Amino acid sequence: MSSTTSISHDKLTRLIGLATTPELIDVRIDEDFALDPRLIPGSHRRSHKDVALWAPQYGGKRAIVICQKGKKLSEGTAALLRHNGVPAEVLEGGYEAWRDAGLQAVPVSLLPPLDHRGRTMWVTRARPKIDRIACPWLIRRFVDPAAVFLFVTPAEVEAVAERFNAVPFDVENVFWSHRGELCTFDVMIEEFGLSSAPLSRLATIVRGADTARPDLAPEAAGLLAASLGLSRIFSDDLEQLEAGMTLYDAFYRWCRDASDETHNWPNRRPGA
Repeated sequence: MSSTTSISHDKLTRLIGLATTPELIDVRIDEDFALDPRLIPGSHRRSHKDVALWAPQYGGKRAIVICQKGKKLSEGTAALLRHNGVPAEVLEGGYEAWRDAGLQAVPVSLLPPLDHRGRTMWVTRARPKIDRIACPWLIRRFVDPAAVFLFVTPAEVEAVAERFNAVPFDVENVFWSHRGELCTFDVMIEEFGLSSAPLSRLATIVRGADTARPDLAPEAAGLLAASLGLSRIFSDDLEQLEAGMTLYDAFYRWCRDASDETHNWPNRRPGA
């Protein structure tokens, strides 16, 4: 049973992928991390040894601390965070309990190198429509909440990637791109170990919208219409991305929580 300073993995799974997900801080020591070098989706590593140095970065945020077994390292780190004014909880059972439950975990071997501020950096073609908004949404919600996205002239994507140590995506002849009938969003879900019923449903919608296959899902036409509408509203790609984050938040929550719900305007006129 969760206490006021701990949270179960069942409850945490309901928080991951949302715009309001708490900061997830992995404080496993290197030896434990080497046993399974994967991260709970959206989490990032910190050392328990210098909590006082990085605690101020989480001011005003809720944090959940993860160690190997949910004992001394996470308990102590969470307590120090609370001492610094950060509401912090411990994941019960730690990473081991999460792993043993067969829950999603992101392999760090596939993550781009971090910049000097601890962020991953990605680059793709300018003027995004569907896949190039869906993929950043997936990365920020399930891989790296602080990820940086560069939208550049198509011919310069690979050169920018090399010069700025960024990872190219949704362009030809790179790892993160279409594969057969799968779009880049599908590939990222599979490679990052993020498969779930809601994300698989969303991936079908994205694929239908991105590859002119509205027959794949009734919602694909709606996503295409909304995406093209956003591209007309915003001339700035980053502003469009921010608006698109809300769009995909809504589609994800529908896929996860509301796909069985219907709506009909009730006619309550006398005699109706």
